[in-house]
Amino acid sequence: MSILQRYFAVSITQAVAFVMLAFLGLLGFMDLTGELPMVGKNGYGMQHAFLYVVVMIPQHIYEVMPVAALIGTIYTMAQFAQTSEFTIMRAAGMSTRMVGWMLFKIGIGLVIVTFIFGELIAPRTAPIGERLHLTGRGTTVSSEFRSGLWTKDIVKSEGMKGTVLGSRFFNVREVRPDGSLIGVKLYEFDNGFRLRTLTTAQTGAYRGNNVWLLQDVTENHFTNPALLKGEATSSNNFAQETSAIETQRHATKELISEITPKILSVSASEPERMSASELAVYTRHLQENRQQTERFKIAFWKKLVDPLAIFVLMALALPFGYLHTRSGGVSLKIFIGIMIGVSFLLVNTLFSHIGVLSTLPAFVTAVMPSLIFLALALGALYWVDRH
Repeated sequence: MSILQRYFAVSITQAVAFVMLAFLGLLGFMDLTGELPMVGKNGYGMQHAFLYVVVMIPQHIYEVMPVAALIGTIYTMAQFAQTSEFTIMRAAGMSTRMVGWMLFKIGIGLVIVTFIFGELIAPRTAPIGERLHLTGRGTTVSSEFRSGLWTKDIVKSEGMKGTVLGSRFFNVREVRPDGSLIGVKLYEFDNGFRLRTLTTAQTGAYRGNNVWLLQDVTENHFTNPALLKGEATSSNNFAQETSAIETQRHATKELISEITPKILSVSASEPERMSASELAVYTRHLQENRQQTERFKIAFWKKLVDPLAIFVLMALALPFGYLHTRSGGVSLKIFIGIMIGVSFLLVNTLFSHIGVLSTLPAFVTAVMPSLIFLALALGALYWVDRH
């Protein structure tokens, strides 16, 4: 059995590597053509475009590994069927369960490789590619809003501890690659959602331990004399609530906030390009600030579940070894495998959008595509084993 295990492992690994190289070549070409319109602008040269293609390779490996495992395994099993090797193996006493166990052990190695690229390498190289891409566009921050990047944290009486005094909204026009901020605006609200302080700063630099050093700071404090004297007011009129405005200017000022450069960079990134650890930290931050977290929860569970889909797709490839040559050549079976892989990606994406729009738990949304294709794999294995 160890000889057969090595034979299966070498054959499938070679096929998966070949398919992966083909996918990477195609995706790299598409990335390069997407960068070419920016070459020659803002100091962005061909070397930057090629570097962008290189640093995005780990992310592409993580994304296409399940489909590459499917096509590579289908090719290997179809080859075994065409040369009658699989028939001889079965005649020698190899059962479907034994083949499934061998594929499972091969899949473990592929899953580990996928986790390494998805959790350790891609989260570090993808931001480099994003910065290169933004350089070509002549900007330093990626945001869905023209006004810059927005995020939110909680104001507490003792910095990071104490009672909650209200909430603070961050608006940053630019985030530099070193984590420094350009064009900072801070809107602080009390627990009654009344604006109490508007702070603007030209720049901000992170000093560590949740401390920011702001430069050229202007603070506008909106106060109500009646509130300062402890007198109650039932008015909802903004002019009465903020009947006094006090302006202060500082050359520098320290700001204690749970917002860090990591959170700012994550908030400007696509959830699909973040690691599971980054998603967990940012989801917790959003929950504490009572913001929508469903998209990030789904992305977190997909980060954990999608590499395990390799086992499911390899199980789907196993029935192709039972098909005889008259059932179609290797090319036809590979084409079917590509269609299965594309359908898996489409169903996976579909459930991600359904999860955001519906009340389905994030874990169910992430695992459902794999369960559907696992049911198809078990049904196909049952059919070929009976026939």
